[in-house]
Amino acid sequence: MENRHKIAVIISSSISFGIFIVFALICVCKRKRSRKDESFDTEASFKSKGKGVEELEINGELIRFNGGEDFTSVDILDAPGEVIGKSCYGTLYRANLVRIDSVVCLRFLRPTCTENVQDLMHMVQVLGSVRHPNLVPLYGFFYGPRGEKLLVHPFYERGNLAQFIKDQKDECHKWRVISRISMGIARGLDYLHTGLQNPIIHGNLKSKNIFLGQNQQPIVSDFGLHAFLNLNAAEEMMELAAIEGYKAPELIKMQDMSEATDIYSFGMILLELLTGKEPLNRKPNPDQDLYRHDIMFDEKDGDGRLTNEERVMGLFRLAMACCSPSPSLRPDIKQICRKLEEI
Repeated sequence: MENRHKIAVIISSSISFGIFIVFALICVCKRKRSRKDESFDTEASFKSKGKGVEELEINGELIRFNGGEDFTSVDILDAPGEVIGKSCYGTLYRANLVRIDSVVCLRFLRPTCTENVQDLMHMVQVLGSVRHPNLVPLYGFFYGPRGEKLLVHPFYERGNLAQFIKDQKDECHKWRVISRISMGIARGLDYLHTGLQNPIIHGNLKSKNIFLGQNQQPIVSDFGLHAFLNLNAAEEMMELAAIEGYKAPELIKMQDMSEATDIYSFGMILLELLTGKEPLNRKPNPDQDLYRHDIMFDEKDGDGRLTNEERVMGLFRLAMACCSPSPSLRPDIKQICRKLEEI
């Protein structure tokens, strides 16, 4: 009788242990499936607010710089976002950080277009340290467990230089405004080329990448962004610059980028300011109108005669020198700044 009781206890224990093992396996499978279902693309999170934020908060990392001390990755990933721009390598959002009542610009970089985060950390730190009145600061850099990357910048509600020129408002026809914008862009570029321990090549300088602050102060964005991209995405960026007319003729591959290729793009922007027309992938033609003639009506002497035509022509000649087909004939950024001060 006692043996039967022992056998019954053993059988009962074995059955209970087996049920426990089966139950544990079911729980593990469900947990794995749940994790798989909860994974998501960060870009989609701006369209579907709040989904999966906790998972990325745990597994992702946010690096904050001066100006971004107050926000967290939850603030960024849970922010209602409005798409304000798209490219082959990412999406630009106007995002409202509700908790701290702040509006920022978020640049989502597609994982398939970027380098491994380990290879980017030095450049992230360099860009995070750049502070200049004419350069857009980097407030923060977020990277998630699936390779998603977000750059956090201030948002400039006055828009970019391309829009300013296209709108053809009275301000963009004024010589003093054109002069101020030209000088500001040059100073920002001067800092990138000569103001750091190692120069930063902008790599994608164009009017769409120059925002305007108060009193039309130009603030250059997107500098060094090509360093985040893999070869295919960087070449697509370069091809778009060629289509839009900002790419230097000697720039065949990304490795050819230099201060001189930035100078060529800067020259194209000067011509855009003077003529009110986009480069449209064409070389400057001296036989066409050199500049908008109403620029000269901004300033007159006591007799009503135009007094700044020589300055306008000086800026045009500088633009043409920057756009020289030969890189060796282009002025460097220090020479450009000196010339602009003389004009």
